Amino acid sequence: MAISFTKSVLSRLNQEIADIESKILEQKKKKDKALLKINQLEKDCKLSSSASDLSSKMSRISKLKEDIKKFSYLQRELSKELAKKKSTLAQIPPAE
Repeated sequence: MAISFTKSVLSRLNQEIADIESKILEQKKKKDKALLKINQLEKDCKLSSSASDLSSKMSRISKLKEDIKKFSYLQRELSKELAKKKSTLAQIPPAE
């Protein structure tokens, strides 16, 4: 491979890896935020006095749990993609 071509491939792969790592971190933050909100809502459920208030909070908890599943799935998919990119990067000889 030509050195200039190798450098551009390395640069592109490094940028893609950085982007994927950023997306993984973003999904983790969203998941953590949703977990904190669920914990707060569960505490609030214990204090709820009306049925409609309790029902609303339970619905919100269900939606947040679905969001967490989605965030976890996206994290797994991004992690797989990251592993592929890192594997590809490791196979490219270093450009000098």
